Amino acid sequence: MKFEHITLGQRVLFGAGRAAEHVAREAARLGARNIMCITSEFERPFAETALSLADVALWHTDVVQHVPAETAERARTAASDAGIDLIVCVGGGSTTGLAKAVALTTGIPIVAVPTTYAGSEATNVWGLTENATKTTGVDDRVLPVAVVYDAELTLSLPVSLSVASGLNALAHCVDSLWAPRADPINQALAAEGIRALADGLPRIVADPSDLAGRETALYGAYLAAVSFASAGSGLHHKICHVLGGTFNLPHAETHATVLPYVLAFNGPAAPGAAARIAGALRAGLASAGPANAPAQEPGTEPAEEALALLNSLRRTLGAPTALRDHGFTEADIPEAVERILKAVPPSNPAEATAENIGGLLRSALAGTEPTTGSAVLVGAGTGFNGGTK
Repeated sequence: MKFEHITLGQRVLFGAGRAAEHVAREAARLGARNIMCITSEFERPFAETALSLADVALWHTDVVQHVPAETAERARTAASDAGIDLIVCVGGGSTTGLAKAVALTTGIPIVAVPTTYAGSEATNVWGLTENATKTTGVDDRVLPVAVVYDAELTLSLPVSLSVASGLNALAHCVDSLWAPRADPINQALAAEGIRALADGLPRIVADPSDLAGRETALYGAYLAAVSFASAGSGLHHKICHVLGGTFNLPHAETHATVLPYVLAFNGPAAPGAAARIAGALRAGLASAGPANAPAQEPGTEPAEEALALLNSLRRTLGAPTALRDHGFTEADIPEAVERILKAVPPSNPAEATAENIGGLLRSALAGTEPTTGSAVLVGAGTGFNGGTK
């Protein structure tokens, strides 16, 4: 084996009902005098719980998904005017993303308290949207110095958003298996993340108050983010960044919808990764309940098995199925294809063309359940026509 792996340095504090204690401990350790809490209006009650033992100098609730540049600038100005020396962000990926935008230019440290399974809290990746284009980058200044995981803060997260956010985390794992910097370490983390998410998410759907299920999902989401931070963005994330930044599609729902189409597209060209995905999904689904996993047919190709298991998980969860439900249209496809092709990693397992990426988006637009047989690339000009089962 020959590879170069970077492990990001970060403190993780995990425990249900201990967010306030852990946030106060980190604020004291960092010597914080002026804390800025970034949270949305919806999530402010959870933020007040998490910061109940800390003194907050500034509450900032101007949070917008995909972090528009003007929103980031307002937050930076507010932090500077208040002399902030620590940011505590409480919420999902948009909240963490805004905190990162402030840290990018100010260097103010972040303590992240996630209330979804977005995973941004464990990466050094930032993203900003300007002129209908989402730009991402890597900078260690945006990596939260500490992450506080408290599953109790996710109990009021609606099941539908739990599902979309959890499948977003699953997409981090899947992409990490063939992303530009994939290596054996982040592939191992990704596989365990898949297993944990496939275990935890069905439990949440079956019983939204199942704290153990939510803890398992949080654990899986953290592993997903760590593997993604190391491996980098693969085809799935390049597609979703275009759909979110250019067409303003909702982040989690877009990732949840696109995931099976990318697996069907790349899986046949990456049988080793597909085998890992299948094994992890089967183990997780079996742990959540044997009835969740379909029977394994002898001689099934790894990509076919992985996709069948993912489709089964998605049916169990009632996952989002069609981009048209989130505002994407047939007329948007040409521009999306043009932007995606510029961003496809050269190392992607399957060759991407205007025809097959356009076909992938059309299948995702309609919500047609993909099969690997329809995703095999015979050659240039072959379309990706998602078949049905």
